[in-house]
Amino acid sequence: MTAMKKNRSTFLSSRRGALSLFMGLLMAGSSVLAQNALLPQIDSMFTSLQEKNRFNGNVLIAENGKPIFEKCYGFGNFATKELLTPESVFELASCSKQFTAFAIALLQHQKKLSYNDDITRFIPELSAYKGVTIDNLVHHTSGLPDYMVLFDSLWDKSKIASNADLVKLLVKYHPKQEFAPGAKYEYSNTGYALLATIIEKASGKRYADYLQQSIFKPLKMEHSLVYNRRYRPKKVNHYAYDFVYDPGKADYVQIDSIPEANMVYWLDGISGDGTVNTTARDLLLWDQALYTDKLLPAAERAVLFTPGKLKDGTATDYAFGWMVENNPEIGKMALHTGGWGAYRTFIERDMDKNKTVIILQNADPATMPGKAVRSLLYGKPLPPPVVRKEMALDNQVLDQYIGEYELEPGFSIVVTREGNQLYTQATGQSKFPVFAETERKFFLKVAEAQLEFMKDDAGKVTHALLYQGGATMNAKKIK
Repeated sequence: MTAMKKNRSTFLSSRRGALSLFMGLLMAGSSVLAQNALLPQIDSMFTSLQEKNRFNGNVLIAENGKPIFEKCYGFGNFATKELLTPESVFELASCSKQFTAFAIALLQHQKKLSYNDDITRFIPELSAYKGVTIDNLVHHTSGLPDYMVLFDSLWDKSKIASNADLVKLLVKYHPKQEFAPGAKYEYSNTGYALLATIIEKASGKRYADYLQQSIFKPLKMEHSLVYNRRYRPKKVNHYAYDFVYDPGKADYVQIDSIPEANMVYWLDGISGDGTVNTTARDLLLWDQALYTDKLLPAAERAVLFTPGKLKDGTATDYAFGWMVENNPEIGKMALHTGGWGAYRTFIERDMDKNKTVIILQNADPATMPGKAVRSLLYGKPLPPPVVRKEMALDNQVLDQYIGEYELEPGFSIVVTREGNQLYTQATGQSKFPVFAETERKFFLKVAEAQLEFMKDDAGKVTHALLYQGGATMNAKKIK
């Protein structure tokens, strides 16, 4: 459900999002280890994270379509103590976008739409956004505002919103586009939710049914489905429910019981940017099918991993639901992350070497060690752990950092003080303490993340930099 709708650790990111913020418990499950000296190191890394309550999930690593490492760590349901198994089904969050984009490619192949079609061909009610094309939605170049922000301020949160409600909201309030179509790239859950509506209009089938009949069934992805578990509840075997650690109870609680995370309830009916649910093994079937002509001929599959372009010809790094890069040592890579509720998901395809890394998690806080796995797979040492020392600061210093910092529309970090302790709380998440390392830089103990507060020339705090997973993210102070 990498953009709150769907990411978190100590923080929930975009629903199905692009951010992986301040990202679970007992060892369990089966393991398949090849005779490779690197793989025990990978297992040791995940075991260590699990013992620190920072990883709970399933890991699958494959070469040429064959698993070389597969292991389950922890619980599929903390309340019942049901262990994770290879059949455990996880919400993919934003990793769902690759399926939505592929469905669009299938419909172009079937001549039921064109990438260049204006969205008003299928959603004529959105005449205020004439000029936005399907290609713009796929590549995040539409300029459409984030729907989570709109629903947060305009929606009756006692109800569950659907894709149809999204269209109605856009028609009623017609919020202004943030930029002209094709002028820039900006990750958009709105665009992918509208793509799901276009898939329904073009195919004459429900989004869930089209994916089931056109992708999951042909590929024998028997544990895969589009699942809105609150909007359209049903029994799903081996379901991995998402849980959040509650410091007050010193235990994990299901996310639905946390009032601050109620977005997972009232946005549960919206699909396209998320809501694909599956297992790691099914994802490997999907990964391998993308090397073949089983669903699309090679000439039409090429677009799936070709970055989009802006109107001025500048290439982005986003293709059809995949971030694409050419790594000088590994070759062409396609990957995506996701986060929604307490789910954290990751899939990476090293396409020139046919290596696949799949990591699915269902507990928060969590660490997503995708880059570390890549390093170990290719024989590179892990960097030594950083030892951080905390220092005490006067309350007068701490008070200047209190406020709300926006990372992206609909996703903010709120900083508060209790006694002489600063706390951070991201949209829809629990509150966690942060500890001073310097006068301006703070760190979390539940995740490998740091927050550095920045000031202008007058000494006023204007924004904060969030460091996590090798990335630096800017959060503007808005309150």
